[in-house]
Amino acid sequence: MSSYLDHLPSQEREKIRKRLRSPEDYERLREKVKGPEDLEREMEKNAEFAETKLALETDPLAQEKAKEQVSSVAAEQGVETALEHPTEEAKQALDQGRFEVVMNESSQEPRLAIKILPANAMEASSGNVAETLPLTMSLQQQLMASFTLKQ
Repeated sequence: MSSYLDHLPSQEREKIRKRLRSPEDYERLREKVKGPEDLEREMEKNAEFAETKLALETDPLAQEKAKEQVSSVAAEQGVETALEHPTEEAKQALDQGRFEVVMNESSQEPRLAIKILPANAMEASSGNVAETLPLTMSLQQQLMASFTLKQ
């Protein structure tokens, strides 16, 4: 009598046997599996990010409100409390209001960031590549809360 393992390629059989050998490995594998509560929390978080991104991209009033909030935090508490990695160009852009609040999806998890806009029209014609700097987690939570309260 043959088992399902006999029909698999030898490399796959070896992987399965290796996994089934150790109870510690099995326990580690079980820890990686997400439960329904974890999935629900993750879905709510993703929905919140999607709503925020949609509001920032489509509603000019929401974009303006987010810009004002970032500017006020930077002016009152310093640029270091608003941005994770402040640069001199970012400080100038915040002072002059040459930035947009955007959703940066290049990292593992979506983050709110500022996109520095060019200072003059000559820089703008070079394309739409712009530097994005992530906001601090505390400021991001404040902005996300203001978008979810608005809904």
